[in-house]
Amino acid sequence: MNINIPPVTQALILANVVVYLAMQLLGSGTYPFYWFALWPLGMEGEIVGFMPWQLITYGFLHSGMSHLFFNMFGVFMFGSEIERLFGSRWYASYFLVCIVTAALAQLIVAAVTGGPPYPTVGASGGLFGLLLAYAMYFPRREVMLIFLPIPIQAWAFVLIYGAVELFLGVTGTAPGVAHFAHLGGMVGGFLMIVNRRGRWGR
Repeated sequence: MNINIPPVTQALILANVVVYLAMQLLGSGTYPFYWFALWPLGMEGEIVGFMPWQLITYGFLHSGMSHLFFNMFGVFMFGSEIERLFGSRWYASYFLVCIVTAALAQLIVAAVTGGPPYPTVGASGGLFGLLLAYAMYFPRREVMLIFLPIPIQAWAFVLIYGAVELFLGVTGTAPGVAHFAHLGGMVGGFLMIVNRRGRWGR
């Protein structure tokens, strides 16, 4: 098994782990958390509220160890392959764009639906962008979920996962999860890949 992790993927995992450990030392209720989590638009008062840099910084915060682990495991599994394919510079841009489009999707949906007044955190938007890229470039490769040990081709896995996220987001049957942010990460990734293929043909 090749466990050689490319440099940007290494840096992303390390940054998320370091930030998580720092938040554990400082406490999630401290002002560093308030300043860097993604708050809904229009929030005022004692809570910091939305700031432009939160469009990126929220993607390096996590709500718990399992949240961090599964996101970083996904970045390792899929990001390593995508970084080798795209190259480190473009891959870094791709991941950050997915984080930003995920944040924008979350902000828009929260503004339209009057979502709950709590912040969004996590690298899931970037991870969902990586999943989309993996399915587009390696559609026939098989993946296997930890909780469902049945091999499934990447294109089918991402299609089903995206449909489930849309269903859960529309119905609100799994509150507390930023389903539309996940979909926003996929949209950002798709637009980046379409642009890349238009410029370089791959």
